Amino acid sequence: MKKSAAKTNKVYNWVLLFIIVGVVIFLNIIGTFIYSRIDMTEDERYSLSSGTIEFLDKMTPSDAAEPSNAAGDKVNRLYIKIYLEGNLPAEIKRFRNAIEDKLVEFREIAGDRIEYEFIDPSQGTEADQNALKEKLYNKGKGIMPLEIVYDKDGGQNQMMLWPGAEIDYGGITKGYVQLLPGSPQGQPARLTTEFSETTVQNSINNLEYMLVSALRRVIQKTKPRVAFIHGHGELSFPETQRIRSLIDDYYTVEDITLNDSLAALDNVKGVIIARPTSAFSDKDLFILDQFVMKGGRLMCFIDKLTFPMDTLNMKGAVHTVRTNIGLDRMLFDYGIKVNDNYAMDVRCGPIAVPFAKESLLPWFFYIASTPTKHPISRNIEPVMLRYASQIQLIPNEGNWMVSPVLTTSTNSTVTGLAPLLSLGMPMNYGKSPILVDNPTSDANKICLAGLVEGRFTSHFKNRIIDTYAKNPDAKFAEKSSNEGKVFVVGNGNFLKNYYDSMPNKYGQMQYRPIGFNNLRYDEVLAQMRMQPLIYGNQEFFQNTLDYMMGDNSVLDIRSKQIDIHPIDKEKVKTNGNFYKFMNMLLPSGLVLILAFIIFYLRKRRFAR
Repeated sequence: MKKSAAKTNKVYNWVLLFIIVGVVIFLNIIGTFIYSRIDMTEDERYSLSSGTIEFLDKMTPSDAAEPSNAAGDKVNRLYIKIYLEGNLPAEIKRFRNAIEDKLVEFREIAGDRIEYEFIDPSQGTEADQNALKEKLYNKGKGIMPLEIVYDKDGGQNQMMLWPGAEIDYGGITKGYVQLLPGSPQGQPARLTTEFSETTVQNSINNLEYMLVSALRRVIQKTKPRVAFIHGHGELSFPETQRIRSLIDDYYTVEDITLNDSLAALDNVKGVIIARPTSAFSDKDLFILDQFVMKGGRLMCFIDKLTFPMDTLNMKGAVHTVRTNIGLDRMLFDYGIKVNDNYAMDVRCGPIAVPFAKESLLPWFFYIASTPTKHPISRNIEPVMLRYASQIQLIPNEGNWMVSPVLTTSTNSTVTGLAPLLSLGMPMNYGKSPILVDNPTSDANKICLAGLVEGRFTSHFKNRIIDTYAKNPDAKFAEKSSNEGKVFVVGNGNFLKNYYDSMPNKYGQMQYRPIGFNNLRYDEVLAQMRMQPLIYGNQEFFQNTLDYMMGDNSVLDIRSKQIDIHPIDKEKVKTNGNFYKFMNMLLPSGLVLILAFIIFYLRKRRFAR
């Protein structure tokens, strides 16, 4: 009887073992086909944004140029070659794995429309390696190399990396994407804890944006037309080169002078008016008005007041003068009023004051504006607006919807109309300035940039110009035929980059932005070799254009904020040994405790 029971137990144990092993094998096989994970982070850093999901889901042949392969068949696959493979240091290996994780997520949505491969550029003969690196560098237009120095096996090692990807579409190289910054000024970067926490971690956080932006450039079939308007003293081409470079890959950017031509804006989807200084003619206003009536996207960056900056620096005070451009009257009919005043904010940038006790003063007119929850400004750095005017939004239910996009902080106020500016003003407020009663109330926030979306009534409804009223080609529309968008910022200079010039070999002058990026960093602090403030002007402009043009594929990603929690070095120094012992002893202790419990239970069971 005992022998039969023992035999039954033995069979039972073997069957149970086979079942467990079979279940484990089955789950592993299923796991190779199904990729899933749960993101429990507060900032959802491991989840794809809705814009990315929508972009990958819609990545079909109709969105692309549908190139043909050698056999003439239509193809719709993107082949991504990532040149990070081989014997890599731990920090770079972590970055390489993060790229693969992101691409696996992309394939979960896009399927086999995306293929990828990791390549070691150090493989092959020396001639093959040099040819590949020459191709990747592509005369400075491809992937920039990164030379790193790191410690391993008790010695110092040096390695040249090509931290980027090559994207092929239809068998043709269509573009490159830099995934880690190249070596600064040709100097090797040392792999330190700081490098890992900043450069590598920031690049991991930006992977989704960099990859989607590159894929978007490659498969884009047509580029919507965006026009910078000229003829009214607007910012010149050299003054807007930096922001143009941000959008050139996605839009066809043109410079158009209206010249009273009715057809000037035909087939243009977006219009940018950057800091006009002279009046618009009624005919030019009519062209812009009818552009909006047809569903066009109008973006205006306006300075309502001007003054000579050199006079302020020389005399310490200056009067402001109103600009009469006429455009603001038309914008009022669309629900936006730009006031002839300046906003003042305690949250501001500094101004350098020569021959004063303090060389730097908080200048309330250099507003580090506060982003709102609107997708255009959500989660970006403060946008620097120097001498910005207040904007008032006029709602009109049933016709259009208004949205503030940038505001001041709660501790802010406005000047009177056409105010006198004085460098002595900050002295009147002391070291803890309070510009308004109850400086913590949200009611004190002043709108500096606003958006109106919907259907509009023409500015010329009851005052159409005779020249166009009698012209059958004018095709005057009293109301919007399609929903339009009008975006206004009470400041135009924030788009302006500093530039220099140099003659080319033909003796013609060429212009280029200076090396210092004044759209991202505070130049006053940088000139004084202090840590400069970082601004979000570039991202703000990119988001504005993407939103206005209706392309939200990268808007959600760019607005996504991932909080970096650096290691507390003091805490590590104080408690480091404790956690080391815990990591060593706790697992071993748990195994011993578990073994003791199992031994005790078996002994108790079989001792009977």
